Amino acid sequence: MSRMGKVMVAMSGGIDSTVTSLMLHDQGYEVIGITMKTWYYATSGSSKKETGCCNLDSFNDARMAAVQHGFPHFVLDIREEFGDFVIENFVDEYLAGRTPNPCIMCNTHIKWRALLKRADALDCEFIATGHYARLGQTPDRYFIRKAVDGTKDQSYVLWGLQQDLLCRTIFPLGEYLKKDVRTLANDYGYPDLATKKESYEICFVPDNDYRSFLRHKVPGLEGRVQGGNFVDKSGNIMGRHKGYPFYTVGQRKGLDVTFGKPVYVTAIDPDNNIVVLGEESDLFREVMTVGSINLMKYDSIRPKTEAITRIRYKDPGNHSILYPGDDDIQVHFFESAKGVAPGQSAVFYEGEDVIGGGIIRASGRT
Repeated sequence: MSRMGKVMVAMSGGIDSTVTSLMLHDQGYEVIGITMKTWYYATSGSSKKETGCCNLDSFNDARMAAVQHGFPHFVLDIREEFGDFVIENFVDEYLAGRTPNPCIMCNTHIKWRALLKRADALDCEFIATGHYARLGQTPDRYFIRKAVDGTKDQSYVLWGLQQDLLCRTIFPLGEYLKKDVRTLANDYGYPDLATKKESYEICFVPDNDYRSFLRHKVPGLEGRVQGGNFVDKSGNIMGRHKGYPFYTVGQRKGLDVTFGKPVYVTAIDPDNNIVVLGEESDLFREVMTVGSINLMKYDSIRPKTEAITRIRYKDPGNHSILYPGDDDIQVHFFESAKGVAPGQSAVFYEGEDVIGGGIIRASGRT
C-alpha cells in the first residue's frame, strides 16, 4: 500500500501529463496512468493526420513512460460519451449563432466524470492532470486557483468542475513554471518531451477548420444558411455572407468581402441568417448575462460582489460587479469589455481564486 494513496493520472503522452505522473510516482503515490481516446478523426471530414492527444504515437509515449517507471497504464475509449455531448454541443451552439468552447465542456461534463468513474472502479482515492492550476480549500469548499506561471495558467478552462470532483483532484504543476517542467522532463530522461511541439487545436478539428467540420457534420448546411446578409447596426445591407454559423463575434479576418475599412462581426442573428458588422468601437459592451453557473469558492454570492471577470482564455480580466439572479448572473463592467461573445465562458476571480463561472448568454450597453 502506498504511503500517499492511489492516484489515477490522465496521460496524453505530452510533457505536462508525463511529468505529472512521474512526480507523483516519486512522491510515493501508487500511480495508474490512463489515456483517453476522445475522437476518431476519420469521422471529422479532415484530411489531416491525427495530432495532439488522440493519436497512436501519444498513446505509445504515455505507455512507455509508465512501463519504464513501473506503474500500469490503460487506454480508455470515451468516444461515445465525448461525441454524444461535446460534439453535439459544439454543432448546436454554432447553429444557434453562438461560439462554443468545447475544451471547457469536455472538462466540465466528460473528462473528469470519466476519470472519477474509472478511479472508483480501481480504488483510486485521487485523480490528477497536468493542468497549470492550483487547488484551494476553505473549511467546506474546494476551488481552483491560478497557476504560479501566469503565461500557462489554465484556471479559466476549469471553472465547471464541481465539488465532488475538486475534492479528489491533484494539480502537481500548479506551483511550477513551464521552464522548470521542461527541466524536470530532461532530468527524468525525456529530452524529446522537453522540445515536443504542443498542440493548441480543438482535438476533433485537427486542421483548425471548424467550418469544414460543421459542413461534414451537418449535411446540407450550406444550402440552408448561405446567401444571408451582412448588415450594419442600422440594418442596412452591406453585402452577402456564406452562412451565419461560419462567423463569430469579434471576427475581422476571413469575411471574404472588402469595405474599404476594418469591420468586425458585432452580432449574429441566426433566425434571419444575418451577420451584423461594425467598427471596433461597436464591439464594446458594458453588461452581460451569464448562465449555467457553477460556483466554487462560495456556495452563493452577494449582490454587488466585485470580481475580475475573464471572457476568454487569454483575457487579462475586467473589473466588474456581479448581480446574482435566480439562475444567472448579471455582470456590469467598470470599463466596457471588448468582444463579449455569447457561448463563450465567463470566469469570476477574487484575486488568484476562482469564485465560479458560467456561459455568456447575452451582452449589451446600459
